[in-house]
Amino acid sequence: MRITTKVIQNNTLSNINNNKVLQDKLSKQMSTQKKIDRPSEDPVVAIRALRLRTNVSEVTQYYEKNIPDAESWMKVTEDALTSVSEVITDLITQCQKGSSEKLTTADRNTILDAIKALRDEVYATGNADYAGRSVFTGYRTDSTLKYTKAETKLYSITEQLESDAVDSIKYIDKGGLDKITDVNFDAAPAASIEEADVKEYEVHRIRLAYSNLDDEATTVAPTITSIDGSVSVTATIASNTDDPSPYIEITKDANKNSCILIKETGELLIGEDLYTKLMDLKDDATTSAVNEGEFRVTYEKSDWVAGDLRPEHYFACTDKSDADTANWINYNASYLTDVTREKQTIEYDVGMNQSIRVNTTADEVFTHDIGRDVDDLVNVMTEIGEMENKLKQLSDLETQYADDPAKSAIIKNQIETANKAMTYLNEKRQKLFEKNITNMQNHLNTVNYATTGCGTRMKKLELIENRLMSQKTSFETLKSDNENVDITDVAIQLKGAETTYEASLMATSKILQTSLVNYI
Repeated sequence: MRITTKVIQNNTLSNINNNKVLQDKLSKQMSTQKKIDRPSEDPVVAIRALRLRTNVSEVTQYYEKNIPDAESWMKVTEDALTSVSEVITDLITQCQKGSSEKLTTADRNTILDAIKALRDEVYATGNADYAGRSVFTGYRTDSTLKYTKAETKLYSITEQLESDAVDSIKYIDKGGLDKITDVNFDAAPAASIEEADVKEYEVHRIRLAYSNLDDEATTVAPTITSIDGSVSVTATIASNTDDPSPYIEITKDANKNSCILIKETGELLIGEDLYTKLMDLKDDATTSAVNEGEFRVTYEKSDWVAGDLRPEHYFACTDKSDADTANWINYNASYLTDVTREKQTIEYDVGMNQSIRVNTTADEVFTHDIGRDVDDLVNVMTEIGEMENKLKQLSDLETQYADDPAKSAIIKNQIETANKAMTYLNEKRQKLFEKNITNMQNHLNTVNYATTGCGTRMKKLELIENRLMSQKTSFETLKSDNENVDITDVAIQLKGAETTYEASLMATSKILQTSLVNYI
């Protein structure tokens, strides 16, 4: 093959240019610290870089955003649960004090003020929020757990209950003592009141979630229906000021299969036969889709006060506040057909194909029973306070008419009757406070269970966070190894390319100096 000067010149310039291209590539790698500038330079590196960058981006999202947000949510929840636990512990202490055989007026007033304040504090804690989102209200994070001000909104509420929701209480018939005044104490019927008029009744009842319900003129009468169809009763609405008292009426033979709702207290009094039917309801273990032991109480409430728990967080209910039925809002309708009553759990994605529940729902902690138990305690303490005032009134009358034998005899008889009623009330108070020591302990166990669940999820999240931290480091290392150059190695290669370039220039200058002219 004949090599001409032109061939040598072209080959030399081509080699010099290739050397310059290499120098340019190495210089660019030194400047950018990246192996490639365009995917076409190395498709394998480019594809691997895209995948690793996606991995790093995902892990960073989980590690730096999702997990801290989940941690904050659960920390707010845990703090609230700890606070509730402390409040209920204080309630247990007050119940222990209230169960004492003898209490002074000051003791009762102190306990009464304390349990009222503690009840309010329990539900106030339920309004805890994180970044403007309520943490105990399921998906309705824009809604508070309880009403913060009075509202008028008609709800139809269906409570799904079982036999453990039915209990029995003692009702003390004071025999007309509460109607005695300074004016009528010596006139009939007050003048004829005797100890035998004070009686104690055992009454069966269902405590509904709410008190101060609508009266019969403005609401649909409450109903009790069982799933198995054996019970279907419509209640009569009464007032605790009715004479005779609903507590006495329900014990009569004519009302054995009836129920009476006391609108002020939200107590659904049930007759003896109806009580037996409800207690006999049992779930059939062979039918998993139906709970035959369940019965439902449906009623309406329209007047809400600050502190009332919003029913949509607990029950299947319908907001009927709009005059147009098409605009009524149904909440939790699935509760009536789904035995499991799926909770409104909020889950965060905290890893690749991995999520964790961050919320605790209101029904797991802030049950209506806490407030209703306190209501019972408040009512009995109030009754005792009223009877104590009645005794003081009668004592003052006895002093006033000490010189009138006839009136003194009447007043003395009334005082003896009042003392008997006070004895009954104190026995009721003592037993009720003793019972609520256990009730409050059960509430505390419920809160502790929810706290444990929250703590377990936080521990799991911590483990996930540690793993993601390691994954993030690994992916970033792999990404760096795939995309970034070794600066030392590139520097050596660049120096070698410069040396080669200079050598090629020197060699070219020597070769291209010689031509045919030199031999003429």
